[in-house]
Amino acid sequence: MDQPQEPRAHPIEIQSDATQSGKAMLFGLLAVLLWSTVATGFKLGLAQMSVAQLLLLGTTLSWGVFAAVCLWRRAFTLHPQDRWLGVVLGLINPLTYYLVLFAAYDRLPAHIAQPLNYTWAITLALLAVPILKQRLPPSAWLGIGLSYAGVVALLSLSDAAQHGWDWLGVFLALFSTLLWALYWLLNTRSQSDPVSLMLYGFTIALPPLAWLCWWQDGWPALTTDNLLYGAWVGFIEMGITFLLWQRALKLTDAAAKVAQLIFISPVVSLVLIYFVLGETISSGAILGFLLILAGLALTQRQS
Repeated sequence: MDQPQEPRAHPIEIQSDATQSGKAMLFGLLAVLLWSTVATGFKLGLAQMSVAQLLLLGTTLSWGVFAAVCLWRRAFTLHPQDRWLGVVLGLINPLTYYLVLFAAYDRLPAHIAQPLNYTWAITLALLAVPILKQRLPPSAWLGIGLSYAGVVALLSLSDAAQHGWDWLGVFLALFSTLLWALYWLLNTRSQSDPVSLMLYGFTIALPPLAWLCWWQDGWPALTTDNLLYGAWVGFIEMGITFLLWQRALKLTDAAAKVAQLIFISPVVSLVLIYFVLGETISSGAILGFLLILAGLALTQRQS
């Protein structure tokens, strides 16, 4: 008697899965490459405008992106339980988080502020322990220690350390990691469409941000340069790239594989900082940078 044969996957189905996976990686890679430019964009924009002015332009343009997507989808509503959560999230991002982050970039060299801010993934892993009741294996704790050793090396061995640090800038860069990690942990409680939630949060943030900008610095001049840097922040940092990343995660059946692409971003960003901004990056700064990346990779893999 012939043995029953197991059903075989249809070639079209295999091709479809491969196409979906390829598209996911393409969207993820495009998002990462775009995000790699934002540290340079922050510094160039802050040379032209104040922190509040750059953030106001960026937030307004990003709000337009989310509004257009929600209009196209005809989806503007939130889950009833998410309305107050949306208010809290909007006050964190974009309002508080980017005010803090831009202030850090305004005070520090980009090749210092960027890796310090990148330790938000370590802060996320630490906060997940009390908030999400997650447990970290010993190897994850090793990765956390390695990353913070990289922070110490970055601050003590780089050439900029010889001239003394703006410690407020260092504090703001590290504090931004707490805000960003908290934002994403709170997002786990949401039951709404992510784009609708972003639109709601940005709508909440715009009035206080506009008032702060007017009261502190006045409205930004709508010059070509200012609009370019505002678009750089609004479209690439906050808007379109978020949609590309969300699309990548939606298409893939291996989110961890797509997430590993994010480690390309700080490396490309450092290259752009060196060639576009002309910042001197010492061997000590590179050592600290590599330790932070190694710790992040170990923590992400194990946690």
